[in-house]
Amino acid sequence: MRLHPPIQIAFKDSLGQLTLDIAFQAPAQGVTALFGLSGCGKTTVLRCIAGLHRAKFGRCIIGDEVWQSETIFRPVHERPIGYVFQEASLFSHLSVRKNLLFAVDSEDKNRSGHFSEVVELLAVEKLLDRLPRNLSGGERQRVAIGRALLSNPKLLLMDEPLSALDQQTREEIMPFLERLQASLRLPIFYVSHNIGEVERLADYLVFIEAGKATAAGPLAKLQSDPMLPLISAASAAVSLDATAVGYDAEFKIARFEINGAFLNVPSESVEIGAHRRIKIYAADVSLSSDASCKSTIDNHIPAKILGVAEAEPSQVTVILGLGNNGDGDRILARVTRRSWVTRQLHVGAPVYAQMKAVALVPRGI
Repeated sequence: MRLHPPIQIAFKDSLGQLTLDIAFQAPAQGVTALFGLSGCGKTTVLRCIAGLHRAKFGRCIIGDEVWQSETIFRPVHERPIGYVFQEASLFSHLSVRKNLLFAVDSEDKNRSGHFSEVVELLAVEKLLDRLPRNLSGGERQRVAIGRALLSNPKLLLMDEPLSALDQQTREEIMPFLERLQASLRLPIFYVSHNIGEVERLADYLVFIEAGKATAAGPLAKLQSDPMLPLISAASAAVSLDATAVGYDAEFKIARFEINGAFLNVPSESVEIGAHRRIKIYAADVSLSSDASCKSTIDNHIPAKILGVAEAEPSQVTVILGLGNNGDGDRILARVTRRSWVTRQLHVGAPVYAQMKAVALVPRGI
């Protein structure tokens, strides 16, 4: 199987109070989240990738195509991108069907297969004859995503597509975004300052501060990076991909395998072999030195302490590698500073991670 080269991004420019000096690589498949506080330059990076802004210096290479270099600048209409903005921006006088078909070039008008796939993926079959004014906010955004996909892009750019929606509508549309993450083979760049969205959708994370990429890597790796602020947040967590290997119908407990451990997770029926994302909060993990510890906690996993980071004045966040050698997936545990000292915990120590709760991230619809 041919491996696709990573996407290469680098831009330098001055825009008002923002000095953009960013460089990173991203996978050619899956969701790459550009994450950071408002005003850090996330949307500017997306505009540079799209060709809507020409940075003074730029390198943008997608696969084997150079979109920008010292000598090349491909204009926006020659870049095969789909762009989803914060607002749906549909044509108000056109039906949903015509809004979607507007993105399809003349050569593809007679190819109904792709249109049908997108309509089914986003569940807009019943909306095709409606006008945008008769759609909810979530429905309009689904149509906007469909229009972007029907342009046959090599890269999908999504600029905070949920930020203009209320919480209930965000929950309504999130499963459709998860469908995209699970079923599309094209790369997606997703801009957000909402870590909850990132934890549900992203495979890869680019952490942006003041116009610079201060870190880039797989989501779980950056969630457990002691040099990044995510690890000290009250809601610090790690998101891991897991495979279902068993199910106890009597007690409604699914057994999942991750790298270095098997976990029991309360769940409705799950198909064996199904891939799901799980989320483990640092606050839901405690540590024990006793392998025979008897408690009501189902998940009692051998691990090794790989690092420690400051949290609140009275607490620390412990970075754990699962498995006897600590070479499995990383998770976090939030313990008091007193426990860290009195239990004589230290980097390199073998421990048992007791997970009070393991959450299945909602998937599908």
